[in-house]
Amino acid sequence: MITLLNGDTWERDALIAKMTDDEFYYGYLGKNAMSSSNIKLLTKSPKHYKFITTYGQEQDSTALQVGQFIHTMVLEPHLFDDRFHIVDVQSRVAKAYKEAKAKSNKIVLTAKEHDENMRIVDAALRNEYVLTMIGGCEFEVPEIAMLEGFAFRAKADIYDPKYKFVADLKTTQDIRAFQWSAEKYGYDIQAFIYTQLFDIPTNNFKFIAIDKGSLDIGVFDIADSFINKGYKKVKEALKDYKDFFVLHNDLDSYTIQGTLE
Repeated sequence: MITLLNGDTWERDALIAKMTDDEFYYGYLGKNAMSSSNIKLLTKSPKHYKFITTYGQEQDSTALQVGQFIHTMVLEPHLFDDRFHIVDVQSRVAKAYKEAKAKSNKIVLTAKEHDENMRIVDAALRNEYVLTMIGGCEFEVPEIAMLEGFAFRAKADIYDPKYKFVADLKTTQDIRAFQWSAEKYGYDIQAFIYTQLFDIPTNNFKFIAIDKGSLDIGVFDIADSFINKGYKKVKEALKDYKDFFVLHNDLDSYTIQGTLE
């Protein structure tokens, strides 16, 4: 059984069946299950977590839309028309773009943005190493399990159930600095959670990164030390969650302390 943050209990298989619905996954489960995104918020501070989970955050930023476009076109191109609307203009300030955005419930991109993003997609789909790696895999596979006493949700970009293999697709500004990006954006947290939820060994998880400028492709393994860093961050984040959102200690008294050198 899976016990969610709000106390609801579900059979795991029943939850998995509903998690293919994005509204359920990002809506109901977004509020009632932990995820790598929630842990990252908590690692900033429990106050930051409360603010974002209470008031939400901007979800249609250009960077996020680019990521969604690339994921769709590389992994699920048959869903493109359901998710995106392309306007034949070069700028978002154009009247036609603003009118389309006001009317459409899809992600609206300009023709210029479409063409720029397709450079990245084409780079991925021309890379034989990547194509071989993802061949025969399933995409956007949901999973949920109890971890450290809490329900955690995840969706694997790329999953091979036969070989118990998971890969996550990323874009980056500088492929040579991907190690730094992984630290900055908490990819170690994601790696720990995914290896646990999908019950795979460390060497069966990889990041596939595409440089948005040079179009270089990087495939990165993860070390046990990387997973251990993620585990430590998850433990510390869950401690703060318990203190302030389960035991309801005074959040206003939360203080960040340190020494400047």
